[in-house]
Amino acid sequence: MHRYAPATVLILVLLVLWEAYCRATGVTPLVLPAPSGVIGSLVENAAEIGGHAAATAAIAGMGFAVSVAFAFLTSVALHFAPLLERALVPVFVTSQTIPLVALAPLVILWFGFGVLPKVLLVVLVTFFPILLSLLSGYRQAPRDFLDLVASMGAGRLEQFRRVTLPAARPSFFAGVRISATYAIVAAIFAEYAGARSGIGIYILQAKNNFRADLILAAVTMSAALTLALLGLLRLAERLTDPERKGRRHAAG
Repeated sequence: MHRYAPATVLILVLLVLWEAYCRATGVTPLVLPAPSGVIGSLVENAAEIGGHAAATAAIAGMGFAVSVAFAFLTSVALHFAPLLERALVPVFVTSQTIPLVALAPLVILWFGFGVLPKVLLVVLVTFFPILLSLLSGYRQAPRDFLDLVASMGAGRLEQFRRVTLPAARPSFFAGVRISATYAIVAAIFAEYAGARSGIGIYILQAKNNFRADLILAAVTMSAALTLALLGLLRLAERLTDPERKGRRHAAG
């Protein structure tokens, strides 16, 4: 609570100022609905928005899981093949310069309107930060430890498992947290290009009906999904903390 208190207070102050401005100026809700109106619309349409949010969360979750697995396998391959790393990393960097808004229609055109193109778009957006964080983490492995396990007869694979991989753990979780902030947004962009359900579709429908309150309600739900994903990652990081496990064994 102490850690998140300043951000929480700031958000509450901004919401109060927003509410006060809407009430004082009498601005039409068609242009700028007050926070109370957005919350009311969110509660009133909770079932419909929740259904669309579930569709978006499923796409984002699948894409993010594939991205983490693929980034890990790729990072291991590049770690053991430096020449391959020097060849492929610039290609991956270049891929990040392609605007998602331009790439989404092409992926939909090539792979249709099913789940696959949406998952691929999420993977394309979230893959590189995880890969880069892992490669950076591998380079942080203590040289003294590597020399020590090598002197004890450990091969390169054993050195990677016992020293390099644990050393990359903080960088890995930093990378997945960064990617997690993009996962939901990437899924919504994919829905813009072609989908039957999802927050992206709901926002488009609300825009066509000039319902700014519903657009902001959907945006609020999107932010909630991102925060939930970040919370799950934080929990996973704590549960897999080797120091935490050591303290539990010591206490036992």
